[in-house]
Amino acid sequence: MPTNNQLCNKKIIRKRKIKKSKSPDLKRSPQKKGFCLKIFTMNPKKPNSAVRKVARIRLRNKNEITGYIPGIGYNSLQKYSAVLVRGGRVKDLPGVKYHIIRNKLDLVPLYGRKSSRSKYGVKKK
Repeated sequence: MPTNNQLCNKKIIRKRKIKKSKSPDLKRSPQKKGFCLKIFTMNPKKPNSAVRKVARIRLRNKNEITGYIPGIGYNSLQKYSAVLVRGGRVKDLPGVKYHIIRNKLDLVPLYGRKSSRSKYGVKKK
């Protein structure tokens, strides 16, 4: 790292750090459409224990990703179901960097939610 004096005298140009994307397969878009290849469950990393629902998805840009299906209980996904994917990793599932958006395309909302309804696609009563 150059000092202020060196920057003034020698005209050294500072290089900006290039920010690496946390969801590279979306290619700088907020969401991408895709279809499910496989729906399965995963076990989380060490201190947690559960069975989390995930899906293997092929996006429109031919990339294959693993997406998390949020919410407790029922999901209507099958092979070749159309889904909308957003960024956002799941901390305790290694390699899962994407969330599937509920109440869009083939994934039904999580009925019976009272709080955090917007994350699960539930309309106000």
